[in-house]
Amino acid sequence: MNKLVNTLELKIASIQMVSTPNLNENLELAARLIKAASDSGSKLVVLPEYFCLMGLKDTDKVNLREAVGSGPIQERLAAIAQENNIYLVAGSIPLEAQESNKVLNTSLVFNPLGKQIARYDKIHLFGFQTETERYEESETIAPGSQPGQFQITINEVDWRFGLSICYDLRFPELYRSLGEVDCHIIPAAFTYTTGKDHWEILLRARAIENQCYVLSSAQGGVHINQRRTWGDSMLIDPWGQILTNLPQGEGLITGTLSKDKLNEVRSKLPALKHRRL
Repeated sequence: MNKLVNTLELKIASIQMVSTPNLNENLELAARLIKAASDSGSKLVVLPEYFCLMGLKDTDKVNLREAVGSGPIQERLAAIAQENNIYLVAGSIPLEAQESNKVLNTSLVFNPLGKQIARYDKIHLFGFQTETERYEESETIAPGSQPGQFQITINEVDWRFGLSICYDLRFPELYRSLGEVDCHIIPAAFTYTTGKDHWEILLRARAIENQCYVLSSAQGGVHINQRRTWGDSMLIDPWGQILTNLPQGEGLITGTLSKDKLNEVRSKLPALKHRRL
C-alpha cells in the first residue's frame, strides 16, 4: 500500500533568489540550491525568472543572449540537471530574437540526462508606470506566441505541467488553453509594488479555477540595481490552499504533488467538466 501511495506522489522544489548583475555568481548560487533540493529528494526543481542575471540596466540581458541549444548558460544548466539527476525548469534565460536589440525571455526544461525537453517563450510582456517606477519589457524583449507544457513519467506515472512566466499570471485564458495539468509552474520577478497586492491572490485563483497545483519560483529582495522584488515563492494545492512558502531572501521550498488530491478535488467539485464556453 505504501508503495502505491508513493508512486502517486511527486516531490518538487522551488528556488528563490535575489539575483545580481554577475552571471557566474548567480549560476553558482543556483547550483548550490538545486543540489540542496536534490538532496532533499526532489525530482523536479524550478528556478525563478531572471535567475541568471538581474542587470544594472534592462539592456544587460541582451548582451548575454544565447542561440537555442548553445551557450554557456544552457550548457551549465544541462550539466546541473544531469549531476543532480533531476528535471530542471530553468526559470528564464535570454535567447536570441529576430531583432538584434531584443531577446526572448525563455523557460527551458532539462531532463535528468541533461537533455532539453521543453521550451516556453514568455508571451505577455510587463508594462507598469508610476511616479517612481517604470517597466516596459517590450523595449528589450520580443514576445513568444505559443503556450508551453511538458510531461514526465516517474515510476510509470505521468505528470503534466504547464509553463508560464511572471506577468502571464494575469491572463487566465493562457492557463485555460493548456487544458488539464497536474501543476502550473510560474517563475517570476514580481515587483514589490504589484506583488504585495496581487501575487498571492492571482496564484491561488489559477490553482482554484484550474483545479491543479501551482508552483511559483520568485525573485525576493532588494537587488544591486535597486529593484525590489516581492518574493513569496509558494506551492498551492488544487483547493487553493498554500502548502508552503518563502516570504523573502534566497532559499528553497519543497513539497509534494499528489494524484489522490487532484482526483479528490476534481471529483467532489467537477467544475472543469461543467464548463460551457
